[in-house]
Amino acid sequence: MQALIKNYYCLHRWLFSKAEHLSGIPPLMFRILLFFPLFEAGTRKFTNFEDTSAWFGNAEWGLGLPFPDLLTFLAASAETVGAVCILVGFATRWAAIPLIVTMVVAALTVHWDNGWFAIAQSADPDVASRLEAGRSILQEHGNYEWLTGKGSFVILQNGIEFAATYFIMLFSLFITGGGKYFSIDYWLNKVFAKEKTELSY
Repeated sequence: MQALIKNYYCLHRWLFSKAEHLSGIPPLMFRILLFFPLFEAGTRKFTNFEDTSAWFGNAEWGLGLPFPDLLTFLAASAETVGAVCILVGFATRWAAIPLIVTMVVAALTVHWDNGWFAIAQSADPDVASRLEAGRSILQEHGNYEWLTGKGSFVILQNGIEFAATYFIMLFSLFITGGGKYFSIDYWLNKVFAKEKTELSY
């Protein structure tokens, strides 16, 4: 039994040591995937600055946060500038910090009361009945094929699913950095790291 475990471990070590050179690919995938929703969210906040600030600050129909103009500017800047930095792998860990904070704030203030799922699950009988009623109304009173031509009719539950997913990806980048080979941070580290000094990238 011991020999079997040892042989397995030797095979495991030999096989997966070869994958070390590919370790920069998962952070790269995370960085590319994160860029699009973060950059879009940030530019949308800048484009609709007054409306976003009003939503941040209004206690009745918004979030009721203090200093709404400042928070709107900070959130929009973190998302736009941070998204670009993360995409190219420059100052990856620093860029991840305000975005992590943004995801936590969004999850707690906007999505928490709505549960986990971003899209309500049709397996839930209550959701299924509402979807069926909605489809019936649309089919009877609207051009259903046109209305659903860009996607299926769903109920937006607006839970914490996406915020939590982005948080996990950003936290991973905060720990690992931009990754090998495919990030500016990696090559800056190669240039400026002193001999026998290990600097994380």
